[in-house]
Amino acid sequence: MCMVIFAPLFAIFAFATCGGYSGGLRLSVDCVNKTESNLSIDIAFAYPFRLHQVTFEVPTCEGKERQKLALIGDSSSSAEFFVTVAVFAFLYSLAATVVYIFFQNKYRENNRGPLIDFIVTVVFSFLWLVGSSAWAKGLSDVKVATDPKEVLLLMSACKQPANKCMAVHSPVMSSLNTSVVFGFLNFILWAGNIWFVFKETGWHSSGQRYLSDPMEKHSSSYNQGGYNQDSYGSSSGYNQQASLGPSSDEFGQQPAGPTSFTNQI
Repeated sequence: MCMVIFAPLFAIFAFATCGGYSGGLRLSVDCVNKTESNLSIDIAFAYPFRLHQVTFEVPTCEGKERQKLALIGDSSSSAEFFVTVAVFAFLYSLAATVVYIFFQNKYRENNRGPLIDFIVTVVFSFLWLVGSSAWAKGLSDVKVATDPKEVLLLMSACKQPANKCMAVHSPVMSSLNTSVVFGFLNFILWAGNIWFVFKETGWHSSGQRYLSDPMEKHSSSYNQGGYNQDSYGSSSGYNQQASLGPSSDEFGQQPAGPTSFTNQI
């Protein structure tokens, strides 16, 4: 039941916080010649984070010449893979919810439905782990590439001590951090659901029957052994009583000998 409730919500938060992101930073370059300065250099970037395509112009502090630069890095593959996994997980969760609620009888008619559900759950657990790990590494690269200090190092004007370069505004990465957290939460949710889905399959039922059959055979053989021991005990007791009979008779005949001897005397 938890899977039905939380899986679609967690998937929505994962791809919404990543796929809907847009941010930016602002830098300033204060040249010795104030007319060449630019105190508001805006650099905007967004999903899918093809940073090498994000270009901007900065002053060189050498006349009116301007320098065209671009950010470093490309994290589009990990970001797009993460969002793709989240979208398909959301769609499958909705479909599974409909089946669980409205088609429960058909779902349990044969073993095909639980088996498909089990296989898909295992696959999505693996994809969530891989996608979240890859996106966590991609996000780390995005943070480094958009760090104002790193961007300032790309500018030739900032390499001259006479010019003053500084960061006015840094990018806010809180939503991207949230997407990574929800990615790993999705992995925990799907991986934890594997056991509950496995219990619905015929594999689990056959395993239960396989374990119960040897126990039944063992208990039946034990009962038979106890019966034989009881019968053996009763028969042995009977034989012992039978063997004691003649000895008691012989013991009773022993006084007859001396008596007859006394009479003779």
